[in-house]
Amino acid sequence: MDLAFTPEEQAFREEVRAWIHEHLDPAAARKVREGLRLTRDDIQGWAKTLGKKGWLAYGWPKEFGGPGWTAVQKHLFAEELAKAGAPSIVPFGPVMVAPVIQAFGTPAQQQRFLPGIASGEVWWSQGYSEPGSGSDLASVKTRAERQGDFYIVNGQKTWTTLGQHGDWMFNLVRTSNEGKPQTGISFLLIDMKSPGVTVRPIKLLDGECEVNEVFFDNVKVPADQLIGEENKGWTYAKHLLAHERTNIADVNRAKRELERLKRVARAEGVWEDPRFRDQIALLEVDVVALEMLVLRVLSAEKSGKNPLDIAGLLKIKGSEIQQRYTELLMLAGGPYSLPLVYEAMEAGWQGDFPGGTVGLAPLASSYFNMRKTTIYGGSNEVQRNIVAQTVLG
Repeated sequence: MDLAFTPEEQAFREEVRAWIHEHLDPAAARKVREGLRLTRDDIQGWAKTLGKKGWLAYGWPKEFGGPGWTAVQKHLFAEELAKAGAPSIVPFGPVMVAPVIQAFGTPAQQQRFLPGIASGEVWWSQGYSEPGSGSDLASVKTRAERQGDFYIVNGQKTWTTLGQHGDWMFNLVRTSNEGKPQTGISFLLIDMKSPGVTVRPIKLLDGECEVNEVFFDNVKVPADQLIGEENKGWTYAKHLLAHERTNIADVNRAKRELERLKRVARAEGVWEDPRFRDQIALLEVDVVALEMLVLRVLSAEKSGKNPLDIAGLLKIKGSEIQQRYTELLMLAGGPYSLPLVYEAMEAGWQGDFPGGTVGLAPLASSYFNMRKTTIYGGSNEVQRNIVAQTVLG
């Protein structure tokens, strides 16, 4: 495979880098680099800035308002965002539900929903997991009953990431109990301001409310907000999950955090410990291997070949790498990584004690948070089975 970037691709990288340098808020970039709290304004403000440029929808084809970039251009764009310390693009709108609307939605639905996603004006949330229905999504119980031109929705979703900010939500709902569980699921778009929708934040160990419970009590949803056909939602859900699993790998963030790990290790003196340095080296080898896997896919796409469907494999390795670098960061920081005091983290506590250094806060919080990565988007155990079936038959 040819992993070299062409002169045109290098020029594209320079253009992206210069634009980001001009438009990215340095205060938000500092928060990202040092692991501090990002507000809704930090996240959505950057999304709107990208939207004005037409780059929030960076993965979309031109016919839907995207830039129509190649796979390599999309990779270079994401890499430059990570290097610059830009707030991550919340994927639920532009990366996850938008491709489903583009592939299976009606022209009217595309005209109605895609512009708000591309501009960053509308914040989307994901309604997949339920109490007792996490990795086994086919067991969802949230019910949607057709009554004339509406669906009446009752049930509960949980672990809804940043749902407290959501304007709209895409949901897996049960519309039939006949046949296999997968055949009775539909894909419904719900306005989160609808009467009967209640969002209850779940406070985590660090005091953050990153995830939420969402309750539906006789929520009236227009039938024209059903994507595709009734009871065919499982097909659309799988289409979306392929995009989510590739996104979870996030090799560019791993590269940025690897460099942060090296800085903290040197500042805290653990760089001199050969055993600790060996762990960093092993992590770096895996990060490079993950990047080569991504570039292999890009190379295959450039040559017109059909690359192996490795979304599950990317998810497995990417999520495990995220867990490892947060663990090593916390170990490098030692006792200065531990405080989970809300006021301290809000103020940007940076370990200002003997031996402390800039860049330590809040490392314990990040460590605990990343325990979820091998579970969401389809647990790694399930993904290994899928990869085995794909490769071995």
